[in-house]
This record gives sequence, structure tokens and C-alpha cells, in this order.
Amino acid sequence: MSYTLDLSGRVALITGASSGLGKQFALTLAQAGAAVVLAGRRVELLKALRSEIEAAGGDAHVVG
Repeated sequence: MSYTLDLSGRVALITGASSGLGKQFALTLAQAGAAVVLAGRRVELLKALRSEIEAAGGDAHVVG
């Protein structure tokens, strides 16, 4: 199954973004064009994810 998702101009808040499903949702939503706000307890992992998203051309912000 293939689909296109355009979330340009949208903001998504992802809790538990430092690992697991939260991380995967953050990557997917950022790839679809959303600015993602990454929340979780492990701030260093959130910062690493932010760098990964930004390196791919996405927009990400960390809240701890």
C-alpha cells in the first residue's frame, strides 16, 4: 500500500519521542513535512533525534 501524506505547515507534539514508537512517529511526521516537537524524559536522545531530523531537512524542537 502506498499513500502520500502532506503535513506542511502543521506542528505535531510527540511524547515519548526518545525511543520506540514515539521516535518512529516523529521521523514519519517530520518526513511528511510537519514541524515536530519532541518530548520525553531522555533529553540527550531527543537532541540526537532532533539532529537526525534536521539533517534530513526537517524541523524539530526539543522540550524536556
